[in-house]
Amino acid sequence: MAKKNNRNTKSKIVSAAWKLFYEQGYDDTTIEEIVEKSGTSKGSFYHYFSGKDALLSSLSDLFDDRYQQLMGQIPAQMNSFEKLMLLNQELFRMMDDTVPLSLVSRLYSSQLTTAGEKHLLDHNRVYYKLLRQITAEGQQRGEIRQDISVNDFIKAYALCERALIYDWCLCNGEYSLTQYARQMLPMFLNGFRGAQQ
Repeated sequence: MAKKNNRNTKSKIVSAAWKLFYEQGYDDTTIEEIVEKSGTSKGSFYHYFSGKDALLSSLSDLFDDRYQQLMGQIPAQMNSFEKLMLLNQELFRMMDDTVPLSLVSRLYSSQLTTAGEKHLLDHNRVYYKLLRQITAEGQQRGEIRQDISVNDFIKAYALCERALIYDWCLCNGEYSLTQYARQMLPMFLNGFRGAQQ
């Protein structure tokens, strides 16, 4: 029970922080405002984060919370590629609509230069667990090629998503990430279709 409460407290802080970052900008948001909006305490904040900069890596937590919500909502009759597209479109829509481009750029930049933990590559994330589940199921159904390991497929898929996000950041968000991925991701995924597709 304590573990769940800890997760809820951290989630409240992360969610409040990113709402404030979106509404008033990263630089204009204070730790005090984050604590107040999250309904937690300063002690709780510093239990999970060393400071405001540490929240940048929590963007992956925010995405994983969304994936957790989606897990139970994915129709079982969808094929694996439809499921992957659904997850991608939900994530990218969230980025288009609620995450400032400047913060996505900062996150990617910090992951390139950090000597510490690379949250985007943490295979214990909900993101990777869900991808493993969809991929294994897709291979069992013959939808995804079986001559490629689950891990290699997931690595390629995540690489493609990161490439789309990185290009979007480089282009200063001049196009909809969601719409661009809707065009590009199926072309990428076609190379992984199994005999049943």
